[in-house]
Amino acid sequence: MLNLLKTHFGYDTFWSLQKEIIQNVLAQKDTLVLMPTGGGKSLCYQLPALKFPNLTIVVSPLIALMKDQVDSLRANGVGAAFINSSLAAAEIQQIQKRIENGEIKLLYLAPERLALSNFREWLKKLKLSLIAIDEAHCISEWGHDFRPDYRNLKRLRADFPNVPTIALTATATPKVQTDILTQLELRDAEIFVSSFNRSNLNYIVRPKQEAFGQLLDLLKKNRGESAIIYCFSRRDTEELAADLRKQGIEALPYHAGLPAETRRATQEKFIRDEVPVITATIAFGMGIDKPNIRLVVHFDLPKSIEGYYQETGRAGRDGLPAECVLFYSFGDKFKQDFFIRKIEDPREQSLAREKLDSVIDFCELASCRRKFLLEYFGEKSAAENCGSCDTCLTVSEKFDAAEIAQKILSCIVRTGERFGSAYVAAVLIGSRDAKIRERGHDRLSTFGIVSDFSAADLRQIIKQLVSKNLLVKAAGEYPTLSLTEHGKQFLARREKLELPKVKSAAKLQAARRTDILDFDAELFEKLRKLRKKLADEQNLPPFVIFGDRSLQEMAYCFPQSLASFGKISGVGARKLAALGEQFVNTIREYAAAKNLAERPLPMRAERHSKRANRVGSTYFQTKELLAQKLSIAEIARRRGMAESTIASHLEKLATEGESLNLEHLRPPTEEFTEIAAAFRETGEASLTPVFEKLKEKYSYEQLRMARLFLQEDL
Repeated sequence: MLNLLKTHFGYDTFWSLQKEIIQNVLAQKDTLVLMPTGGGKSLCYQLPALKFPNLTIVVSPLIALMKDQVDSLRANGVGAAFINSSLAAAEIQQIQKRIENGEIKLLYLAPERLALSNFREWLKKLKLSLIAIDEAHCISEWGHDFRPDYRNLKRLRADFPNVPTIALTATATPKVQTDILTQLELRDAEIFVSSFNRSNLNYIVRPKQEAFGQLLDLLKKNRGESAIIYCFSRRDTEELAADLRKQGIEALPYHAGLPAETRRATQEKFIRDEVPVITATIAFGMGIDKPNIRLVVHFDLPKSIEGYYQETGRAGRDGLPAECVLFYSFGDKFKQDFFIRKIEDPREQSLAREKLDSVIDFCELASCRRKFLLEYFGEKSAAENCGSCDTCLTVSEKFDAAEIAQKILSCIVRTGERFGSAYVAAVLIGSRDAKIRERGHDRLSTFGIVSDFSAADLRQIIKQLVSKNLLVKAAGEYPTLSLTEHGKQFLARREKLELPKVKSAAKLQAARRTDILDFDAELFEKLRKLRKKLADEQNLPPFVIFGDRSLQEMAYCFPQSLASFGKISGVGARKLAALGEQFVNTIREYAAAKNLAERPLPMRAERHSKRANRVGSTYFQTKELLAQKLSIAEIARRRGMAESTIASHLEKLATEGESLNLEHLRPPTEEFTEIAAAFRETGEASLTPVFEKLKEKYSYEQLRMARLFLQEDL
């Protein structure tokens, strides 16, 4: 199996649980796999399919996802095909013939196809080795994405009673897991639960104040990288995309109301790196197999934690660092409430409200967001501080909260323990709301007694009082607050209490990044251009050629022979033969010009840095030489590195907030003015467009240094 893994997929080792899952599948046992997006679920059935003698069928919910997976498999030398509504009848007949002739190992199907009796009759004539059900949570009515067509999958068990089934999902609570086992009639299934933790994702919730300006900053910081921005409504996606374009950011909207051809074209442009930003409703993304999405933004409140986890899971599927930012306003809850009230089935309405309440809890957390997500999906987390969500990265100053807690508890008692946090906060700050006056609450002793906290601050503090078991919040449409026994004792005894300062008063540290290589940025850009050229020639998305991780390893190791190139992660035998020479030639040419030798990849353990050592000792060695007012060329000579590497060190140090004296490196005025104009005219922060616009007049190192001084403007 390891030989097949390297030959077809270019990897030397299995990831967490893959080996055990594959062994279970090869033993022809039913299997349920819970593994986060980007955790390597697909290999758990793709690799056994290569070993099994007969056909493996894969049920997948979206056409685009099927196409991407089949493209990737074919690029890796695996016989694969899909049958769905995008194909003409003649094309389907041709694929069926190839299957009958044994030319196909994996066949991808939409669940709707299994409702067609003539197709099922054809399928029953075949010999199957394995049935794989992807996105298996869709079969459960308790799941966030229930699809009635998935109920057709029961027929597969009836038609092929002795064929093993593997069901896979990234999002399933314990209740949904049980439902999957029941609905698919899995027999004595082995259940494999990988950690739901996506350690490369940074979870951030920001107050929804001047959100568009904050969004622009995020997109400029990630300029040139792929990003998805989720919005509440179709109109919101179109207006936001138009506003972003006015600011010079290429963005296109995507929602179910657009013509099918427009949606297809937009998705294709995004996958092929031709448009970097998509503003979308949740209709977008489930069919996206794009590994290098660096930013996912929720501009509005998600409907459920399952949906949020799945949508953020589209970021960083290549294992490289990515950010997930949610803009939160309690007012957004009322938009969702409007639609929840329209749900006619009382049980469904209650479930929707319960899921929305969990999202509000997540947004108002004073503790680790990652821990909350893991425990929501039934995974216990020992760590109280993950080091990469905003609550854990916030400087945790404490304040004496006894007085404000007493005011809040007193107000809740005096208003009859019949209201939620928003109303209690309004009374405390002295709001002139008509309902407060109608109820006579403007005459209470607690009315207007808080002037040093905003209503938003008070809601955060109330949330902390709930977590301290001083208050309890009722479930349902009207989450009223009441005192616990502990809360009553606290109020009566006037006990001491310390709480973390509310977010508006706190500073955010830089998020921890994982698995970062100190690769040559200029070579990486050259390899990206080569990848795009080859992808366009073959009518494929760039990531099917090689992922960003593979390119980063190439730009670190400088492999200058096919043997060395074959050791890069993601380079299998098929890609080595088909693409190796072109990539190696590009690397050789670059390395010769810069006088660079091959170097080995560092051990993986060395590439997972701790928060305190994020910048790393190699950067500080560069910083020490910089303090001596040495030129980039001299620092590079002393360190035995390329000038481009030293320049990238300086950029990294600057972006991490290190204090640097760069004045002696400032480009001459005439040169700086010309470069600055080119950056502004291209509207890009990336180097290649500027390098080309200036007709290669300046080196990448010169452009990089100029960009450091321009950073505030860019």
